Amino acid sequence: MATTEGYAARPGGHQAAFLAEVQAEEEAEHTRLTAAAYESYRQRELPSGRGTRDLIAAFRAVDEELAAHETQHPVLTDDRRLERLLKTRAETLHVGAANYCWFTDPKRALCLTLAGTPDATEPLIGMCDSARCPQATHHPQHRQTWADQAKNTQEVFLGNPRLAPLERRRAQDAYDRAMRIVDAIDAASTGLNSEGTDSGQ
Repeated sequence: MATTEGYAARPGGHQAAFLAEVQAEEEAEHTRLTAAAYESYRQRELPSGRGTRDLIAAFRAVDEELAAHETQHPVLTDDRRLERLLKTRAETLHVGAANYCWFTDPKRALCLTLAGTPDATEPLIGMCDSARCPQATHHPQHRQTWADQAKNTQEVFLGNPRLAPLERRRAQDAYDRAMRIVDAIDAASTGLNSEGTDSGQ
């Protein structure tokens, strides 16, 4: 279908409708994930990573708007209003395999800096170095990915006695970094660390 419509150049056909449905589902999922992150914040289960401070500041602004609204209209506050308040932040969310990217400023996106494309309108999520990017956060659902990386690095590389010294050093660095992120996620999710704690350096 996509190939046929591509040749026929039929705007508004099934392909366009399908892409619109996909985009709508992505937007709904990003809103759901942002609302879940906000609810975790309300429960003092904080994210970790360099983007934490900005995310918490955005959530506090939502708190203030909700509080002001409840004072004026105590009966009218509902989940739909919360979703509307979180919409702007949800629109910046890009989901990575092991982190969230809150893409609010292209010039602060490490992936774009490394790629030499600071004016791009979307992050290069596949190039994300979430341990160093100031717009990335790690949440409890990302813990297993980092724990698995640490375990695999330890078993496959550090457990190999024939590994060259330089490769062993690289593997050790990768293991240490993954474990720092795991520890930061654990500390943040229990409220033990301060906001904005760097989880990857």
